[in-house]
Amino acid sequence: MRIPILMYHAVSDDPPAATRRLSVRPGMLAAQLAILRAEKFTPLTFTALARALREDAPLPARPIVLTFDDGYADFHREALPPLTHYGFPATVFLTTGWVADAGTDAAGSPLDRMLSWGQIDELDSAGIEVAAHSHSHAQLDQLPEAALDRELRTSKALLEDRTGREVATLAYPFGYSNARVRDAARSAGYRHAAAVANVAARAGADPLALPRLTIRRSTSLPSFRRIIHGEGLARAFFLDRTLTQGFAVVRRGRHTAARVRARG
Repeated sequence: MRIPILMYHAVSDDPPAATRRLSVRPGMLAAQLAILRAEKFTPLTFTALARALREDAPLPARPIVLTFDDGYADFHREALPPLTHYGFPATVFLTTGWVADAGTDAAGSPLDRMLSWGQIDELDSAGIEVAAHSHSHAQLDQLPEAALDRELRTSKALLEDRTGREVATLAYPFGYSNARVRDAARSAGYRHAAAVANVAARAGADPLALPRLTIRRSTSLPSFRRIIHGEGLARAFFLDRTLTQGFAVVRRGRHTAARVRARG
């Protein structure tokens, strides 16, 4: 069985330029959720699916996962009401340093208005899974070991302190990861992690690199239907995969060069 894990970001009619391409309109999200209900998909949290795949546990008919990256304030306003209406769980991957009232824990450069800790508490109470997305939204594969470890452990610790629950699930910012980053995530206590890859997930996949499918502003409803049914994914995401593969080579070179400079 191949399971679609959908990756969303902002949900807004008028997002800033920095988030527009990867945003969806609230009306489009509502229409997509209606399709999932009509076609009898069963949404799960990311951790629930990852655990089931890892343990080879039974899955419901037509499982699907809805994930939302970064922690934009519009999730609380625009996405939570329709999710609640349908009784659908979802996973928000939260950049802890971007939280609106992060105070002395603030880090990085938020791209828009972000969720507050009070709103995050409400999501947690509403059955929305809150998981880690690093602390400052850094490019993890470019960080030296000490900084990488801080990014992963700080995010995990802040979320666990706030929710009172273990946080063992992570999404890599920008989807950037490699074996070194995955080893660091494992050492920091994560058991599951979301990549991008734009293929459907399946049993036997690396639990620290489960692939997701990008839903963006240009995703039409016919395209959405094809994506959730796994139809024509290679064609639909050909450019995304080609760019990702090419950029991975560039990023490995950059990291190697930075290490050489640091030693010199």
